[in-house]
Amino acid sequence: MKNAAVSDERAKQLLDQTVVLKLNGGLGTGMGLEKAKSLLQVKDKDTFIDFIAQQIISFRKNKGNVRSMFMNSFSTSADTKEALKGNPDLLKEGWEVVQNKVPKIDAKTMQPAKWPANPAKEWCPPGHGDLYPALAGTGMLDKLLKDGVKYMFVSNSDNLGATLDIDLLNYFVESDKSFIMEVCTRTEADKKGGHLALRTSDSQLLLRESAQCSSDDEKAFQDTDKHKYFNTNNLWIRLDKLKEVLDAHDGVVPLPMIKNSKTVDPSDGASPEVFQLETAMGAAIESFKGAGAVVVDRSRFAPVKTCADLLRVRSDAYEVTTDYRLVLSADCNGKPPLVDLDSKIYKKVAGLDKMLGEGGLPSLKHCEKLSVKGKVVFEKGIVFKGKVAIVNSADEWKVLKAGTYENQEIDM
Repeated sequence: MKNAAVSDERAKQLLDQTVVLKLNGGLGTGMGLEKAKSLLQVKDKDTFIDFIAQQIISFRKNKGNVRSMFMNSFSTSADTKEALKGNPDLLKEGWEVVQNKVPKIDAKTMQPAKWPANPAKEWCPPGHGDLYPALAGTGMLDKLLKDGVKYMFVSNSDNLGATLDIDLLNYFVESDKSFIMEVCTRTEADKKGGHLALRTSDSQLLLRESAQCSSDDEKAFQDTDKHKYFNTNNLWIRLDKLKEVLDAHDGVVPLPMIKNSKTVDPSDGASPEVFQLETAMGAAIESFKGAGAVVVDRSRFAPVKTCADLLRVRSDAYEVTTDYRLVLSADCNGKPPLVDLDSKIYKKVAGLDKMLGEGGLPSLKHCEKLSVKGKVVFEKGIVFKGKVAIVNSADEWKVLKAGTYENQEIDM
């Protein structure tokens, strides 16, 4: 992709035909959250929603007006609206499209799950692949097209590096492609994520997710030399071409089904096992003729899926730009630190909060890998460099004193 300068007049023309949509349907139940994941504090007291609002406001102030939307679920709509009350310009008509909901499937009976203690937990959103039927079914797609909106940029609300980029937008328009996926070069930290592939029969791009990979193929799936690029879930979509795909397939975009194993009440591991049937929006690349991909750097990819991710972005390994993007520190030399936390203790945010205590956020910008096993509390003033492994085999919490730890194993 060539980053040719885009004139102000050209930028305005493009922005008039563009909408930015943030995927915001997740509760973050895997991290022990009960509200919209985007309400989680990322840097200091600022949440994902705070960052997104400031990104849009900054963009409109410095580059030009652009439409913005959220795709919420039935679980996050009210929380999001409440959080955006201080920014009424972001709550104008058409500010959201709400995902559909589907029943969770009882793993034993294969029937819709029942949970009388809280019937709301019998339902779930069907993954971000629901973007396409939600846009069509709510009439939002037709409304956007009628209003002259031709291009949509979509990204996850927990990826604060994914802001609207004028150069990428201009490239998308000039390429005349129907669909573009932003991809990054895979590292060890990304080997379990979905990767881009080429179908040998017709050279059509497609997306493979780990949930679609057999155990026999797992090693090859995670081979970063064989499969070099992973999906950032930053997508550029031609809305008129989306309309064509929907019309050609009776109102749906054909996407492979993903079966996720959960418990009916995510906060109660002893509740009945269920399957949640979901689809991934990136898989739609297979349905768009003339689809493409563009390799972007890590400045456009800083997601938070786990508490390890949260620790990484809260640390000095990531910095906040003047336009409120979260970008990797230059000291990291292009590679984010690999953080491995004991899943039994730090799977939920409460465990991470215990680790960090009162201001115990460590420096990670010179850290290659940090591994923590056992109950460890960080004292304020800790610096990790290189590869550091910490092990506490005892059952009680132990404090790691302030100081610099470099290329060492620490047995507490």
